[in-house]
Amino acid sequence: MEFEAHRDHLMAVAYRMLGSHSEAEDLVQEVWLRWQASDRSTVVNPVAYLSTAVTRLAINASQSARARRETYIGPWLPEPVDTSADPLLGAERGEALSFAVLLVLERLSPTERAAYILREAFDYPYDELAAILQSSEPAVRQLVSRARKRIRAERRHEISGSQQRKLLTAFVAAARSGDLEALERLLAKDAISYSDGGGAARASRFPVVGRDRVAKYPRAFHTRFWVGVEVEWSTANNRAVALLRRDGGEVFAVCTVIASDDGIEQVLWMMNPAKLTAVPA
Repeated sequence: MEFEAHRDHLMAVAYRMLGSHSEAEDLVQEVWLRWQASDRSTVVNPVAYLSTAVTRLAINASQSARARRETYIGPWLPEPVDTSADPLLGAERGEALSFAVLLVLERLSPTERAAYILREAFDYPYDELAAILQSSEPAVRQLVSRARKRIRAERRHEISGSQQRKLLTAFVAAARSGDLEALERLLAKDAISYSDGGGAARASRFPVVGRDRVAKYPRAFHTRFWVGVEVEWSTANNRAVALLRRDGGEVFAVCTVIASDDGIEQVLWMMNPAKLTAVPA
């Protein structure tokens, strides 16, 4: 079936645009409904048709999502996806899949985001981008250029995956034991900790900023938070993550870090239950 042959690609585009696996699934389903209702005898290039449909729907959905996130309770973080179990999602170039890039993409306009994702993650030629975005080729080149500059300006050079895993492992161990000195050694001077509970889980409603404060944050509740917690290591968004379960139950939190040569720049605590559906069961 033509649509099924491209479903994974459509899902990969939609997720990068929205930062939400569940919303991306709904959007791809909408594309499928439109495909079913279309006169396919007039569709010369099914791939172009489907790519255009998913991109334009994603731009509209991004505009709505931005409005909803203005009233979101606490920091909003991307929904982690298990790229080890779903390699097709991460099979394209990894750009615009990491948490670091997804967070910066949130600050771009939906059209800039679409142009950047299709070009950097999927290598769409500029003439196809212009057709999809209903713009001119010089205009889409400018969109991609602006997005690249914004991402370079706001994103520090990330360390390798193996180094990130080591720092994450050390951070979780120090947080669990409440070792303040160890936490401080791991963190960059201007580190920030984000906790996404979405009002459905107990989490800080404001970012915690600065090495000292970020180190003291997990120490303050380590004697209660980690009771009965099992830590499992997995991969989400092509990076190491810690899956936290309590008493053998379902995952109640996902923790990961974004790090540079200066140490851990950002700590991400993803605790909104609605966002934990795409991590390992």
